[in-house]
Amino acid sequence: MNLEESEMADSTRYQGSFFNYFQMVQDPRQAGKVMHKLMDILFIGVCASLCRCEDWEAMELWAHEREEWLRQYIGLPNGIPSEQTLERVFDLISPKQVEICFIEWMKEIRGQVERDVIAVDGKTMRSTGNEAEGKKAIHVVSAYSTQYGLVLGEKQTQEKSNEITVVPELLKRLMIKGCIVTVDALNTQKEIARQIVKENKADYVLALKGNHRLVHNEVKEYFADAMQKGEAGTDYEIYSTTEKGHGRIEKRIYRFTTQIDWLTPRKEWEKLQGIGMVTRIVEEHGQTRKEEAYYLCSITKVELFAQAVRSHWGVESMHWHLDVTFGEDGYKTKERNRAANVAVLKRIALNVVKQDKSKHVKRSLNKRRFIASMNTSYVDELLSQYVAAQPDEA
Repeated sequence: MNLEESEMADSTRYQGSFFNYFQMVQDPRQAGKVMHKLMDILFIGVCASLCRCEDWEAMELWAHEREEWLRQYIGLPNGIPSEQTLERVFDLISPKQVEICFIEWMKEIRGQVERDVIAVDGKTMRSTGNEAEGKKAIHVVSAYSTQYGLVLGEKQTQEKSNEITVVPELLKRLMIKGCIVTVDALNTQKEIARQIVKENKADYVLALKGNHRLVHNEVKEYFADAMQKGEAGTDYEIYSTTEKGHGRIEKRIYRFTTQIDWLTPRKEWEKLQGIGMVTRIVEEHGQTRKEEAYYLCSITKVELFAQAVRSHWGVESMHWHLDVTFGEDGYKTKERNRAANVAVLKRIALNVVKQDKSKHVKRSLNKRRFIASMNTSYVDELLSQYVAAQPDEA
């Protein structure tokens, strides 16, 4: 059956927001030689990634075993595509188009939510580089909703140092009005602060290090002098938390002030209203370590400052799951399109499995993926808010 003949038969399939958005990805293949629909291949890629398939051969084997189940959602007019077809198609389609579809889809899923903390951070896919050939590993910058545990969007670049140019492009596409955006010190840039406030209509908490030496030194010296005088009578607020568990005690002390008229470059930073310091003290195995960090903020409350900083640290959990649960660092390919598109597949699968509201909600993400690989009813549950199944009448 050719693809045109299958359109009428498939009129009840491809239902749901996933298909509505990803149908915008253009198929670069030569029309007369196409046997498998691009949407079928994209859907197989997402579901197989959800079900612990980490390479193309595993995806094909899984799809053959689940063909009857897959036909509830997609047409498969010529059966299951081969691993070579899957690999080739993900190498051909445009990562930029896939990124845009993903971002626009997540806008609908999450909706407009204010006061969410949006952590923007980068991660390198280490196995995609080749030093001998002079090829840099792909670096993926993600925007992560810490309130909902969702990756809202991502953009790829060839190396970490390019984050500064990629972050503004990613922010332009996000719907984050009224939220608080957090970034690491690399992306603490005046232009990024201006964009967050002026274009995104959001607030910021920017990590501060030596790449902005003047303001970093002034903020650091301010808190050092104030602490030396003693906490009583200081013009900053204090908020602290203590967490205990597994033989570890972690205390965080947040100091924050809006009294910053003395700050030399204050007017250079859009809507700069406060500065903050975090002291993190960890006691573990009889040893104590202490860390201090400094921030520029457009917010005015110490509680919001503490929430934003703590939430940004949580983005490391997302990176950990991509590496450990989804094996992203172990994915080896030198084809940049393929690697970039696989990165989106893994983030979609991560979002889907993290939104589990079933009886397995207390299980680890790895265990949830294991259950999904064995139980299609569980996959139906996970996908229910994104796609609609139709019984196969064949």
